[in-house]
Amino acid sequence: MRIGPYELTSIETGRFSLDGGAMFGVVPWVFWSRTNPPDERMRITLAARCLLIRGNGKIILVDTGNGDKWNSKLKDIYHLDNTTFTLDASLASAGVTPDQVTDVILTHLHFDHCGGCTKFENGVLVPAFPNARHYVQRAHWELSQDPTDRDRASFMLDDFMLLHERGMLTLVEGEEELFPGISMVVCNGHTMAQQLPKITDGSTTLLFCCDLVPTTSHIPFPYIMGYDLRPLTTLEEKKRLLPQAEQGGWILFLEHDPETVAVTLKRTEKGLTIKDKLSF
Repeated sequence: MRIGPYELTSIETGRFSLDGGAMFGVVPWVFWSRTNPPDERMRITLAARCLLIRGNGKIILVDTGNGDKWNSKLKDIYHLDNTTFTLDASLASAGVTPDQVTDVILTHLHFDHCGGCTKFENGVLVPAFPNARHYVQRAHWELSQDPTDRDRASFMLDDFMLLHERGMLTLVEGEEELFPGISMVVCNGHTMAQQLPKITDGSTTLLFCCDLVPTTSHIPFPYIMGYDLRPLTTLEEKKRLLPQAEQGGWILFLEHDPETVAVTLKRTEKGLTIKDKLSF
């Protein structure tokens, strides 16, 4: 897919599983299980999908998935599955090596979004993208340094502290344009200062939805994750952004839907729903 000077490619990094009830908050099992059948441990399958953006002399990666630094206990808890997809293999299929990546936009610092930023080489922790500048919102960085008891387990320091120590991390202030045609939409419902990249050339727009709308099942306004720190704020953000997306014909890139890469929306008498499914 091309938007302005940029070529966009979906990058699959693997599959993992989270508790279905936690993924849908107050929505009853009888509703969410129809489209997201859980396993025997009530977990649903999720993607950890990233976005590769090439153009204007840049090779930009949005988020990096779960990474591969997991011990056997955590692999079992989160049902990590890299038998079909890995970050490096998917980048290689797109013709990109890790050292060619110039920039990494991190929507936030939860393990399923930044776990691939670092890796172990001969037992030593190193940056996975050694030549890349990494970007995260300052307010979110500050939360990661002193998380609440409720979200502490979502932050794994090995994923991002090395980047800070080596001066590879840039702290972004608000909804600025990081690159021509690529700006940040800041949301505070899921976590403090989650940044959603928005790529536009004036006629075509793509919003990287991250955890505001993690799957197609989360398009209805009340379908909000139990993981969200401020669910009513998430509700307000969805009511603000999704009608804009429908009216503007935006493409919504879905980071966690295991089957669907992106969608556009249409309005019906029952509310907003999927118009078209896209892959690229």
